Amino acid sequence: MINFRFLLLILGAAFIFLSCSEGEEDRLNFKEQGREVPEFNADSAYHFIERQLDFGPRNPNSKGHQQAKEYLLNTLQQYAGARYVYAQNFTAKGYDGDTLSLSNIIASFNPQSSDRIMLCAHWDTRPRADKDSVNQDKPILGADDGASGVAVLLEFARLFKENPPPIGVDIVLFDGEDYGKEGELSKYFLGSRYWANNPPVAGYSPRFSILLDMVGGQNARFPKEGYSMQFAPALVNEVWAIADEKGFDELFIPEIGNKISDDHVVINRILGIPSIDIIRHNSSSTNSQFAPYWHTHNDNLSIISKNTLNGVGETVLELIYNRVNVSD
Repeated sequence: MINFRFLLLILGAAFIFLSCSEGEEDRLNFKEQGREVPEFNADSAYHFIERQLDFGPRNPNSKGHQQAKEYLLNTLQQYAGARYVYAQNFTAKGYDGDTLSLSNIIASFNPQSSDRIMLCAHWDTRPRADKDSVNQDKPILGADDGASGVAVLLEFARLFKENPPPIGVDIVLFDGEDYGKEGELSKYFLGSRYWANNPPVAGYSPRFSILLDMVGGQNARFPKEGYSMQFAPALVNEVWAIADEKGFDELFIPEIGNKISDDHVVINRILGIPSIDIIRHNSSSTNSQFAPYWHTHNDNLSIISKNTLNGVGETVLELIYNRVNVSD
């Protein structure tokens, strides 16, 4: 049985510590620490995408959705321990008046640390292929849009088990992000809205949050998303500087991108957590189109690139292990 009460104590300690210590500049102050950084394994991350796709589409109330939930919980429990993993179950109303059974999945690493950061992605997939030319009413596999961000975080979790991070890390996998219909934001971001309005611990306040969304596709480009530059420009600039140092400048391009409505906007606006989004999109000021396979049935394993996964994974690991200034 998952020890939710114990998890609450851990997360509550983060709020007490941070509310009494660092100011905003200190929380987002980075410098090289000389710490060893574990090697990101893109093959392992790719396998985590394959495993999610084995369940088929993971849209709410589907068989694949329930199977994927069990898989994610079991996998994270293997890496974090059962008492540090929690399913935040909730319901929401669907378009046809049906009740959607949803779950945010939370896992905590280095639980002894009261100084924490948050990493997140969405694990659900879209219930309709509205950008496709065929079968628009059928759910998609979501290899990139959903599975890639989750896969990178699962690989982090695997590494955290053997290489405890120097700071506390909370992984949050949001549900119901992609349920809504185009042009109607009220039914998007269901999981992050519920999580932010019903935080497991009142006042939860990690230093920052990084959202990974569509981070595994071929020929990906990640401009500096517009809202992220409003919420936490120092964090954005540090991540992109690390990517440049590591030779991933063709992935993390030094351009200001569009403002993308996503889970990080909900997190920042409701809870005030400095949040950024690493997301593939067109940096044109007049065109916010995503990849050509976005919201189509072509978002399958064939469009996934291990090089893209590796660039994102190595960059964020360097930030976590070697750039965050942690007091002894």
